[in-house]
Order: sequence, then C-alpha cells, then structure tokens
Amino acid sequence: MKKLLAEFIGTFWLVLGGCGSAVLAAGIPNIGIGLVGVALAFGLTVLTGAYALGHISGGHFNPAVSIGLFVGGRFSAKDLPGYIIAQVLGGIAGAAILYGIVSGMDGFAGYSQAGDFATNFYGVEQYGHTFSMTSALLIEVVMTFMFLIVILGATHKNASPGFGGLAIGLALTLIHLISIPVTNTSVNPARSTSQALFVGGEAMGQLWLFWVAPIVGAILAGLVYKFMAPNTD
Repeated sequence: MKKLLAEFIGTFWLVLGGCGSAVLAAGIPNIGIGLVGVALAFGLTVLTGAYALGHISGGHFNPAVSIGLFVGGRFSAKDLPGYIIAQVLGGIAGAAILYGIVSGMDGFAGYSQAGDFATNFYGVEQYGHTFSMTSALLIEVVMTFMFLIVILGATHKNASPGFGGLAIGLALTLIHLISIPVTNTSVNPARSTSQALFVGGEAMGQLWLFWVAPIVGAILAGLVYKFMAPNTD
C-alpha cells in the first residue's frame, strides 16, 4: 500500500503541476510561461517526484513506464495492475483539483473539444497547425521509446548514482519541447485519461491513441534495452 500511495501522489503531482501550468499559466498575455515553461514544469514534476518518492515505489508515475520496466526485466508482473490503477487514480485526483480551481475563474464556460484543459489531441488545429493521427501515433511511440531508454539507462546498476531523477526529468522536458505542438504530449496514459475525463466528447474518443502509442513505445524500449544490457537490476 505504501508503494501504491507513492505512485498515486507522484502521478497526482505530475498532472497538477504539468497540466496545471498549461491550463493556468501558459497563455497569460505578456507574462505567461508559454510552451517552454510547460515543458519545464512537466520535467520538474517528475524530477521532484522521483527524488521525493522514488525510494518508496521506484517513481514510475506512468503506466507506460511500469510496463516498459516490466518488459525490460526491472519490475514484477504481480505489481503491475496495482501500479497502473494507482497512477490513473492519482492523475484523476490531480485533474479534479485543477478543474475545481479553473471552474472558479470568471467567465468559465467549461471545455468541449480535444486540446482543451491540456488534453491530448490529433487532427485538431492547435498552435497554428493540424497534425494527422499518423503523426500523433508516430511521435508518441518514438517519444515514449526514448523516455524509457533514458529511464532504463539512468537507473541501471552501472549508471552514475544519484543522477537518475535529473536525467529523467530533463528527458521529459525535452520530449515536451518536441511534441507539445503535435499532441500536447502524452507519453503517459494516466495523464491523458485524467484530463480527457473532464472534457469528454472528442477528447475521450481520441484517448485510445494515448494508451496504445505510449505502451507500444515502452514495450519496444524494454525489449531493446534488455537486449543491449541484459544484466539489469
């Protein structure tokens, strides 16, 4: 239960900090943090969460990470369902708090389409461009693949001790810098689910991609890293 609580809190923090920065602080004229700030916020949530909670649960905060670590021989199958449930519930709790904050804003009229409330999307014009479903699938698979390669490498027994959280947080920042304009960046099915539930409609209809693509990318990374570095702890 302690591990599951840590995963719940870590995913809660990731959604509240990362999506919260996008919803509350990114678009303020002249003083907003913009997409670079949002990317940094997501990286900081993982970095701080990893150092605060990693020694308890491993600091996954993401179903794709748990699955990738399992495929890579670094995580037990018996713990996988509990971790995924805790992560999804933590994300939903973070989104609920964020929605409660936003709903108290003057002029709030709710959300209705993919891309609203920091939801992930494809085939919707955001940031001046529209990317296809194929583009979304490709970038989410590749970004999750690289995220898991970094995680598996930075936490390997032969890696420099104490720097894993920093490398992982910076990797997530870089991933967001690349892919926010394409999909709002998922690489995390719990994060995608939590936001889509509060928007519904098209956001829920597109949610399948943000489960399938990150999981595929994570599985591929687990297999590749296990081949490259079979003696893992």
